[in-house]
Amino acid sequence: MANIIVLGGGMVGSAIAVDLSKQHQVTITDLRKQRLEVLSRQHSALETSVLDVTHADELKKAISPFDLVVCAVPGFLGFKTLRSIIEAGKDVVDISFFPEDPLSLDTLAKEKNVTAIVDCGVAPGMDNLILGRYNEVLKINSFECLVGGLPKVRKWPFFYKAPFSPVDVIEEYTRPARFVENGEIVVKEALTDRTLEYFDRVGTLESFNSDGLRTLLSTMSHIPFMIEKTLRYPGHAEAILMLRESGFFSNKKVEVDGQSITPLDFTSSILFNEWKLGEEEEELTLMRVTMKGMDANEEKVEVAYHLYDAFDQQTKTSSMARTTGYTATAAANLFLDGKFEEKGVFPPERVGKHEACFDYIIRYLEARGVHYQKTVKTLS
Repeated sequence: MANIIVLGGGMVGSAIAVDLSKQHQVTITDLRKQRLEVLSRQHSALETSVLDVTHADELKKAISPFDLVVCAVPGFLGFKTLRSIIEAGKDVVDISFFPEDPLSLDTLAKEKNVTAIVDCGVAPGMDNLILGRYNEVLKINSFECLVGGLPKVRKWPFFYKAPFSPVDVIEEYTRPARFVENGEIVVKEALTDRTLEYFDRVGTLESFNSDGLRTLLSTMSHIPFMIEKTLRYPGHAEAILMLRESGFFSNKKVEVDGQSITPLDFTSSILFNEWKLGEEEEELTLMRVTMKGMDANEEKVEVAYHLYDAFDQQTKTSSMARTTGYTATAAANLFLDGKFEEKGVFPPERVGKHEACFDYIIRYLEARGVHYQKTVKTLS
């Protein structure tokens, strides 16, 4: 039994803490005392502690007694928090999905003799893991990931609900999207190249460009075609584009009745209630990862992994928390079981390249009802 600290008591962080507490001693921290009190009442096995991760000295002191840190703080806090954890010499699994390059901390992690597994969610996360495994057995020439979290009930005008802050979602719609064509990195605005995609059990969705490849741009730079696109119900992207192009996502302050505010702050406040996912509101997560290439027999093949996961009625756990959080807890147990001991910063593709690690995580998720279905086709 290990002693683990989870930083961040949000929807995903709490799912991580509860899952890990089945095998380990777990303390969960958050800045919000009220949130911790709720978690303590719901899950008596959890220890709780109020912590402000922006105070590096406080953070390093708080994590010092623990065997492993799981970082589930908001993205804008992620990079600095991860750096502080590594500076403290603590092994860590991170799902904060910050915009900075985690590989820039690789040298520091090696100096501190730290294992840091980063981007350890569903996407980024499982798509990286899958590509890392098949990069070892196929000569891949194209990789596509289509992924999205959606409410079961479509509500006009956005047809969307978010299990996390609207600011984090809006950032996905404003950051330029990078993908790879003919071996070159191409940059386009987010929400471009909209296409309709059909999915069993859901129907027709729209996909659009988003900046989801992250570390794959450097770790898998030999693959000539790579793209990740976000999935939403049809009509969502058009509504978001109207807001974006009208300036509602701007960080430039404006004066309103003598008050100085940013349009982004105003929009986020409005959308918080509009997009807020209810505690027991049903939602689902979809992902389709498609890889094309040549196998060992020089045959052209297409390997795809399909995910459909829904709100768990029994445990009252959201699909996004399950698919993201249980990937992180799988990685945490993989490390604690001594199955992955390399030092440095490791995105999932560098973990998944090892067949035993890939199989461990897939089995761990299956044991929790998160199933990735594989299909293989021979191409002419």
